[in-house]
Amino acid sequence: MWDFSIGGALGMMGRTLPFIVLRMAVYFGITLGYILVTGVGAGVGWGIGGFGDEGFRASTTMWGGFAGFGIFGAIMYWAREYILYIVKAGHIAVLVELIDGKTMPQGRSQISHATAVVKERFPQASVLFLLDRLIIGVIRAITGLVRGIFTILPIPGVQQLSSILSAFLRVAVGFIDEVILAHAIRTGSDNTWMSAKEALVLYGQNYKPMLKNAAWLALIVYVLSFVVFLVMLAPAALVVYLMPGAWAAGGVVFALLFAWSVKAALLEPFAIACMMQVFFKVTDGQQPNPEWDAKLEQMSGKFRKLKERALGESQTGAGGASEV
Repeated sequence: MWDFSIGGALGMMGRTLPFIVLRMAVYFGITLGYILVTGVGAGVGWGIGGFGDEGFRASTTMWGGFAGFGIFGAIMYWAREYILYIVKAGHIAVLVELIDGKTMPQGRSQISHATAVVKERFPQASVLFLLDRLIIGVIRAITGLVRGIFTILPIPGVQQLSSILSAFLRVAVGFIDEVILAHAIRTGSDNTWMSAKEALVLYGQNYKPMLKNAAWLALIVYVLSFVVFLVMLAPAALVVYLMPGAWAAGGVVFALLFAWSVKAALLEPFAIACMMQVFFKVTDGQQPNPEWDAKLEQMSGKFRKLKERALGESQTGAGGASEV
């Protein structure tokens, strides 16, 4: 069915326990932050509502909760590149070393070691974030190509099936961008942009096994996330009950946040470990295919931009070498 080892992925997660704990602290902390700031907003709205009747108070409480939720969401939007830099990329770095059979430090030193590796490869968080955005854009272009091939098949109801496939593929490819980053870290090249470009070409020429395994992982991860959502409905409803006023949608929203935090802290690293196994296995010994390079350059502006960065970095490096 799939080409990854669930036991192997769980073993890798166990050996990177400091990062699992860090992910739990970060993502559960984000969920707690949403709840607390939303509660403060609802409380302020409830207090303002005291100047009017019950209907006015219910309305101000609701809008206060929405305002608190939105404010914290805006804060997290600006913090997302640093979460990618410190938490996700650091975890990827240690997973790469485990796959290559290297010994890993334990405890806090593992996080320090990974942070040093990431800073060496990506001196600034903004560079890694831009690279990740470009990678995601190219992956979506490859996914669009697959969807386009599917739509021309002579199958009844293919348009409806294509819409379902498109939605599912968007979920499935969510684990692949970090695998491309893993390849960029693994190569140890001075030109990270070039390493990412080569990894994307390798992904394109092996899109069938990659998408097949990503689809299985998407199914596993989101079924488990839905189970967590159902389990968390009761405690989320209790949180809403303890807030001032009544916010009917709060229970569902907070349950979704709890499910998201479990997915981000525990299920996503499991999926990434599985996809890294598949990618490094299917691309072992392969060279990037020039035909796929040309195809990606034609279909994706993000790939062209990535290639320009890679070539620019090469020329800068070559110029520096000639001057020395």
